[in-house]
Amino acid sequence: MTAQTVSDASASFVRPASARLAWVDTAKGICILMVVMLHTVTGVDEAFPGTSGWLHHLISFAKPFRMPDFFLVSGLFATAAMGRPWRDFLDRKLVYFAYFLALWMAIILLVKARGMGITDPQSFLSEYLWGFIEPFSTLWFIHLLPLLFIALRLVWTWPVWLVFIGGLALHLLAALHLDPSDYGLSSTLTRWTAINAFCLFFVYFYIGAKAGPRILQWASRIAAQPLPALAALVAWALVHGAIWKAGYSSLPGLGFILGLAGAMAVVTISVLLAKYEPLGLFRRIGSHSLAIYLTFVLPMAATRIVLLKAGVNNVDVASLIVLAVAVAVPIALDIVVKNTPLAFLYTRPRWARIA
Repeated sequence: MTAQTVSDASASFVRPASARLAWVDTAKGICILMVVMLHTVTGVDEAFPGTSGWLHHLISFAKPFRMPDFFLVSGLFATAAMGRPWRDFLDRKLVYFAYFLALWMAIILLVKARGMGITDPQSFLSEYLWGFIEPFSTLWFIHLLPLLFIALRLVWTWPVWLVFIGGLALHLLAALHLDPSDYGLSSTLTRWTAINAFCLFFVYFYIGAKAGPRILQWASRIAAQPLPALAALVAWALVHGAIWKAGYSSLPGLGFILGLAGAMAVVTISVLLAKYEPLGLFRRIGSHSLAIYLTFVLPMAATRIVLLKAGVNNVDVASLIVLAVAVAVPIALDIVVKNTPLAFLYTRPRWARIA
């Protein structure tokens, strides 16, 4: 597998990484599980007012590094894309994501139209087109990635210190305007999720891109010397847990440090899991991360409704069942539709290319 192919695999969340870099898919698996867990627990908590399970504490603990890790890993192999001709670059980093955004906004909107009070074609079209400006559901990540890649390309040759300081300033500005109690991106900075998210996460994406070679070397050393890495993980968990327990993890500045430290902790965990996990569960989940991200809201909502009607009232049991179904169904679909007329759901067809 060439460096170019590995770059495409990691950045596009479609194909699994090579065996040499299995930890990258493992990291993506951990990231997507944390994202699905967040939405699962939030939805179940709303369905069971006044209750809170143990998973709620886990997602609160992971909040400072859940999305930073996703963006750091997304930027790891961006270097190869920076030298491509613009047409090829835009095909892979803009048109690619635009295709899936357009497709899955239509699918999710069709499923949710009735519940959203959309009853006529004009309202549907209006809501759909607005989604390209302010994406609904969880599609803001797919909406944001092309903006990050284009911005990275534009500043790629600038001094690293200048871009880092600028990215950190944007992050701190966004952090100051975010509601610490909100797990989403609601902000008084601007009314646009894309702008708020760009300001908040570009610095992690840039660090992943520029420090990618060093992070990969560091991952190799972890695999060779797992015991010191394990000791460092324990120390990180204790320090992070103490700060989180004290309620300081959302403080601007400290939140950035915790996000970066947590992202590197996830990298460390992923390297160790990729080496010692016998079934490779997280790696397998990570290799289907695009399908999970695009699809999980549909089986998640459906399973929650079924459990409510069935009378399941244990919030922990309900959360675990919804989480399992929300992850398993997209993986199964991704496998089943491959090499069928429905492959377009997760594989961009040839007509949706400009290069």
